[in-house]
Amino acid sequence: MTLEKSNAVGAGLALLAALGFSLKAIFVKLAYPYGVDAITLLALRMGFALPVFLWVGLAGQRAGTSLTREDWLKLFVLGCLGYYGASILDFWGLEYISAGLERLILFTYPTLTILIGVFFQGKPFTRREGIAIVLCYLGIGFAFVHDLGLGDTRSVLIGGALVFGSSISYALYLAGSATMIARLGAMRFSALAMLVSSAVTLGHFLASHPLTAFVQPLPVYGWGLAMALFATIVPVFAQSAAIRRIGAGQASLFGMVGPILTIGFGWWLLSESISVAQMGGAALVVMGILIVSRR
Repeated sequence: MTLEKSNAVGAGLALLAALGFSLKAIFVKLAYPYGVDAITLLALRMGFALPVFLWVGLAGQRAGTSLTREDWLKLFVLGCLGYYGASILDFWGLEYISAGLERLILFTYPTLTILIGVFFQGKPFTRREGIAIVLCYLGIGFAFVHDLGLGDTRSVLIGGALVFGSSISYALYLAGSATMIARLGAMRFSALAMLVSSAVTLGHFLASHPLTAFVQPLPVYGWGLAMALFATIVPVFAQSAAIRRIGAGQASLFGMVGPILTIGFGWWLLSESISVAQMGGAALVVMGILIVSRR
């Protein structure tokens, strides 16, 4: 494969990943009207995705280096932060706010990762990063104005706080995963972290719900399966493949379309309104993340 063709394939995979990740909030919102709660829906998502990640994780275990007790401890902590903690906070937040606002708040995780590096890992803080952070949070402010004009202020604040907690959890996961990715490889690490988070999620479900809670209306299974396939498995592996071809920086640039896609899907599939404030906020957030990504 020529370099030009490889780059084109990498770009296509990065766009596919962005599309998949942008659909997650839409699937959650489409499932909630049937009465399913956040942990049950998350357990269904993880349960449907589990066989694929189990297969990849076991294949990596046979082919790669063996893991130490310290490796497993790090995987447990990172799995709890990344795919369990971030997901459950996000699912809870979506009970209160629109899919568009959720995606914009979640999209702050690159700026939070930078701040974690500055405050806890001794990394330098540049003027460019400061400008990016200001733009991101100014954009979220505009998006909040949009949602506050639609309904209950308390719900928007609670939902926004939960999703921001999700973004913090995911940023901690990213900040702590670099050494493990270097040791295990992106694909193997992602699969093992997903296995850990699946086990924790299912443990949470079993501790708080009877098994009969898995009995749900048929559409809930459909949206849970769609979330596992199109918003988890496909984008996770597409993103890893894109990074291998075009690098993490370029792959992240294609992810800039994520908030716009979510806002568009929310308008199309959920009848969520779109305002000038929301689109202006989205533009500011995307601009801020673009500045960070092109450091």
